[in-house]
Amino acid sequence: VMNSAAMFARRFPLLLIAVFAGAALVLAAVGVYGVVAYAVVQRAKELGIRAALGASRGSLLGMVIRHAATLAMGGVVAGTALGLLFGQVLRALLYQVRATDPAAYLVAAGVVALFTLAASSVPAYKAARANPMEALRYE
Repeated sequence: VMNSAAMFARRFPLLLIAVFAGAALVLAAVGVYGVVAYAVVQRAKELGIRAALGASRGSLLGMVIRHAATLAMGGVVAGTALGLLFGQVLRALLYQVRATDPAAYLVAAGVVALFTLAASSVPAYKAARANPMEALRYE
């Protein structure tokens, strides 16, 4: 039977990893928001022209979110490759989970996709709601 000190010593590294993973996820979401918001500002004239020519709000929203999804997929591919590469290092800390567990990678990719969708929805919504004449006057 393990005493509480031994249990704490076993769980502490996992707690640290979880805290840093959460912080990394928040930083990634803020980064995606910043990149997408910047891209929307840079493409304001293009989006205004599209809106003036009759593009629906849904198509403008879709354009911005597709751009964010492309960024996220690049991150998921790079993260999966690095996870497979460095997963063997963490093998000693994992309990009843293989370092190459497909379910863990799918859950991680799903979480990244949800955070990307949430982070990109605000700039996308602002781009879709923008007045075309103001966007054209912007430059």
